Amino acid sequence: MEKITCECGHVNPFGTEICEACGKPLQNVDSTKLINMRYEGGAVRSQTYKKHSIDKIWNFFSSVKVGIWIIVLILVAAAIGTIFPQQMYIPPTADPSTYYEEEYGTLGKIFYLLGFENLYGSWWFMLLLAALGISLVIVSIDRGFPLYRALKHQRVTRHNSFMNRQRLYIEVTQPLALEQLKTSLKKRRYKVKEENGNWLAEKNRFSRWGPYVNHTGLILFLIGAMLRFFPDMYLDQPLWIKEGETLAIPGTKTEDGQYYLKNNRFIMDTYKENDPKFAEALKKSSADIPSNYQSNVTLYKTKKDFLPGAKPELTKVKDYKLRVNDPLEFDSFSLYQVDFKPSQLDAFSFKLKRKKTDETIGEFTVNLANPKATYHLKKGYDITLKNYYKNVKVENNKELGSKDNNPENPLMLLKIIAPDVPKGERAVLGIQKNFELGQNKYRISLSGVKMKNVSGLTVKKDRTLPIIVIGGLIFMIGVVQGLYWNHRRVWLKKEGDRWLIAAHTNKNWFGMKRELQGISEETGMPVLQDQS
Repeated sequence: MEKITCECGHVNPFGTEICEACGKPLQNVDSTKLINMRYEGGAVRSQTYKKHSIDKIWNFFSSVKVGIWIIVLILVAAAIGTIFPQQMYIPPTADPSTYYEEEYGTLGKIFYLLGFENLYGSWWFMLLLAALGISLVIVSIDRGFPLYRALKHQRVTRHNSFMNRQRLYIEVTQPLALEQLKTSLKKRRYKVKEENGNWLAEKNRFSRWGPYVNHTGLILFLIGAMLRFFPDMYLDQPLWIKEGETLAIPGTKTEDGQYYLKNNRFIMDTYKENDPKFAEALKKSSADIPSNYQSNVTLYKTKKDFLPGAKPELTKVKDYKLRVNDPLEFDSFSLYQVDFKPSQLDAFSFKLKRKKTDETIGEFTVNLANPKATYHLKKGYDITLKNYYKNVKVENNKELGSKDNNPENPLMLLKIIAPDVPKGERAVLGIQKNFELGQNKYRISLSGVKMKNVSGLTVKKDRTLPIIVIGGLIFMIGVVQGLYWNHRRVWLKKEGDRWLIAAHTNKNWFGMKRELQGISEETGMPVLQDQS
């Protein structure tokens, strides 16, 4: 596309409506309509190039209507996501695939199947955010660069057709009190430039960049939101840990090791009925109300990488009393106390007996969190764990599965091997479940249960928060910048024995007229006529 050279000598990009320098109309030259001052008549790419596929993609994302529809879709999706709680707010031990249907019926099932239970981490919501970000970038480039070029190259002396086709315009033949006029303009914070006896008074040009500052802040905000999809940038993981147990903290593996946590003791304090502040409320409650629950923990870190299956070599970092709203912070991680489960199943003790004589062959204990594959009782007698469900559920009315990794309703399939039964016998054991698969010679019976308190913790890391905060601040700066200031200009051109006076503002024409009225009263300059 050929560039357009104006009669003033300035070379304009193809598609420019008015000369960037002198303002002469390059399109619709003979028209008497007001000049389109949007983007200063610059060559907007989306309105100029429309032939190739790249142009069509560019024009699609540069469309304000498309941007608005993307925002509407995001808002509608976010609104639907608030109908039922997000997955992060349901009970930590609940299975989302069944929880929503059990709690909310058919609507809950549809909610889950459409992926609204984890809305802000879903791929399609991320795609919408990315589309909005792309639209903002393209719109800013498409409109911002032509506007910058036009404002940068504008001259003081403007073409007559530029002047008389402004919304506020007047021609006067009477002499003007120029010094008084200059003083009045400067008092209102106008910067006055002079060229060959012609004037350009301008103020608040910076307000024109308010929308683009908005876009920059919003793009940063969207980048921060999308980075939460990456584990190294954002982490929010539950950790259930029993008293005396040492576990790897999920998501905390770094280049120089992995963090581990030991729960030394769980403590729960309750309000006392003799407490004068809460005595009345406590009398109405039938259950103990916790005043504090905390986990006394020890934080460890591995010295170096270790082979899978090998016992890690741990180095103590520190001891800490983990309370609600008093997190343990280390590196870029925070560990919060959020829940507890008192007296939870920890281990089952069993006896193996010969059914015919009721003779006890031996005892063994199954750690429900980490059971062994085989338990050796005495020579020739072994118990093998063939299958184990920590929290049993029936899938499709026939297949067994586990709801989660918490041993709240354990079910075990055991194989008994004895000298007189070398092929083995099978038995099924669980809570209120003890039956044999066949005519067995041996019986396994429960002899003891070990309970432990369990602390419910949350591991958090958020490196995206500074990006989101900075994006939000920049966005608000752009709002203030574009909302509370207006870009106002007044041109005066000496044409023989007469003066051409024109004025323009990007918004708030009422304010512009009132300001010019004040200048007219101070200097005697005629009031400009509104040609709209």
